[in-house]
Amino acid sequence: MSTGVTTVSNSFTASVLGVPRIGPRRELKRAIEAYWAGRIDQAELASVAAALRTQQFADLRTAGLDSIPVGTFSYYDQVLDTAVLLGALPPRFDDVADPLDRYFAAARGNDAIAPLEMTKWFDTNYHYLVPEIAPSTTFSLHPEKVLAELKEALALGIPARPVVIGPITFLLLAKAVDGAGPLLDRLDELVPLYTGLLRLLHRAGAEWVQIDEPALVTDLSDEALHAVSRVYDELSGLTDRPAILVASYFGELGQALPALASTGIEGLTIDLVAGSSINVATVPALAGKLVVAGVVDGRNVWRTDLDAALTTLGTLLGSVGALAVSTSCSLLHVPYSLDNEPDLEPRLASWLAFAAEKINEVTVLARALRSEPVAGALLEARVALAGRRADPRLHSAAVRARLATLGPDSSRRAAAGSRRARQADRLDLPALPTTTIGSYPQTAQIRVARAALRKGEIDEAEYERRMRSEIADVIALQEKLGLDVLVHGEPERNDMVQYFAEQFDGYFASANGWVQSYGTRCVRPPILYGDVVRRAPMTVDWITYAQSLTTKPVKGMLTGPVTILAWSFVRDDQPLADSARQVALAIRDETVDLQAAGIRIIQVDEPALRELLPLRDADKPAYLAWAVEAFQLSTSGVSDSTQIHTHLCYSEFGEVIGAIAGLDADVTSIEAARSHMEVLDDLNAVGFDLGVGPGVYDIHSPRVPSVDEIVTSLRAALQAVPVERLWVNPDCGLKTRGTAEVEASLRNLVAAAAKVRAEL
Repeated sequence: MSTGVTTVSNSFTASVLGVPRIGPRRELKRAIEAYWAGRIDQAELASVAAALRTQQFADLRTAGLDSIPVGTFSYYDQVLDTAVLLGALPPRFDDVADPLDRYFAAARGNDAIAPLEMTKWFDTNYHYLVPEIAPSTTFSLHPEKVLAELKEALALGIPARPVVIGPITFLLLAKAVDGAGPLLDRLDELVPLYTGLLRLLHRAGAEWVQIDEPALVTDLSDEALHAVSRVYDELSGLTDRPAILVASYFGELGQALPALASTGIEGLTIDLVAGSSINVATVPALAGKLVVAGVVDGRNVWRTDLDAALTTLGTLLGSVGALAVSTSCSLLHVPYSLDNEPDLEPRLASWLAFAAEKINEVTVLARALRSEPVAGALLEARVALAGRRADPRLHSAAVRARLATLGPDSSRRAAAGSRRARQADRLDLPALPTTTIGSYPQTAQIRVARAALRKGEIDEAEYERRMRSEIADVIALQEKLGLDVLVHGEPERNDMVQYFAEQFDGYFASANGWVQSYGTRCVRPPILYGDVVRRAPMTVDWITYAQSLTTKPVKGMLTGPVTILAWSFVRDDQPLADSARQVALAIRDETVDLQAAGIRIIQVDEPALRELLPLRDADKPAYLAWAVEAFQLSTSGVSDSTQIHTHLCYSEFGEVIGAIAGLDADVTSIEAARSHMEVLDDLNAVGFDLGVGPGVYDIHSPRVPSVDEIVTSLRAALQAVPVERLWVNPDCGLKTRGTAEVEASLRNLVAAAAKVRAEL
């Protein structure tokens, strides 16, 4: 057991597990991109970052938190930061001399070096960089970042709690390369580094350290459970260390709860939004621990039911040594503050809590546990919750009645073989048809026009004229390059989910509710509060205009129901499956209207299919069943001669490969460049016999792939996919890339396809 550097008797009472880091007005995003562009130097970038941290520390202290996380700041990604901390960057980055530029090369690549792979952080829309562990990887400790941020916080008088990702989660999230064996076998190499880090943090003045182990809420092998006990017995056995708080989130700890409690750690966090408090009473060892109860939802934006949260907290009091209140996970996943939404309807705003408001909820609950007066805050929450429940906008009798009348045939199309024959006759495409995923670069002219419309400086007619001009340019570019199936480029769309949500009843959008998706990529998830109804056709005019400019097929571009929900803040008053069917019905109506307008190919993107997959095996079949059914409902209203495409990207797809086949899309384009075509083996393993476009161009890197690189990828793809089913396309949409870079890359893509066609 612990030697007790800090005990539960002098622990904290109110905290959060992490905070947003992009800046309330995306200041960090802009500074990093300015550094990449050479407009500012490292000193200026560091100054922006330090100012954001200083302000955030002050805000958290003023709000009433008595333990504040530090080290959660990142220039790009916390898992990449951990790889740097542990000296685990692959050797291909060694030639980049400057540490910061080496870090960004690992994140984004450069002209000569491919970046690390990117995938989703558990079941969220945040993307992390996947560490690569080879047999030759030699770990070493590089604690400069976390020590510097701890020193910075302590100098400001902040009750700082350093945060690092734990060794078990790091290895379970990493990827074995070059023939490396099971990565958990490398734990014994990491534990001494964490031992050294704990000693350094203790000497630097840290009283507590938070070690994040979210992987412990997944299904763990017996080996992994044993590792939990072994690792934390060893770490907690140190004498010169801070008190250890092991943080879990996104689900139930299950058997990892007693395993952790049996060690000498002083505290652990429990997600009581995604999980429950039932198991706490069954673990006697928790009577000597600090339990940090995550009763405020860190992933969604709804105001907390404070009365219910207090009831939950009350059930824990007799079972734990000390109790603190926190968010269920880091607030990285929600916007900064409702103060940035001055134009939001007051009634809607009263239902919401962004990061600042959630921090206040944490402190209210902690004060209530200390028997301090909070009656006013509790009453305000009750009134807001009652108003939300009673609002008539939450329910549409018409859409519910329509869904109730749909039979099982509403989600079925004819057999794939007969569809393929009819589509081939109608489309007359060459072997290895080339296309792109949907979006083209959002030019300065597009952003200026959108801002001018928002400010009232131009009217809708002028905005539409400018967007049509952009569409004409994109069609002309694709014709010049020689692509076979074209897209309109989506200049009119602010975001692939928000664009549709703003045209649905049941949704509303924030003005400044920005959330980090990865690196400097920020999104503004719309907020689903009621039943979904499509008010009118959403894309038909734009797509038919684009189609009028060319004889080649132009794809209708839609976002699928699962992705619309995954990238929204969803209502919490009905099952997600019910919301998915409502969104699917709205998308179905759009596909029917596009077909009626003469569009021959319709793409319904579902990049988030893997993202929402539950973390426990027992919960996965039910999710996959309703997710596949929702996609089929959205795409089965068209005739067999209309070709349905879908797109998936930046996830590990092995676990959902059967569901991908179950979508029954005629063509599936899928991320494959960073993962070296691995997904094709998974598809073949489930007998996938539909069209597939494995990405041959990694659009999240500024590199322009050469013709030879793409030819190599296509030859590899042809080893797994017959030529009559293989498409050629980038990994994802091109919205975030530059125009010159895109043109060069697509020219090489078309040339590579032509070269491989000639070899057939």
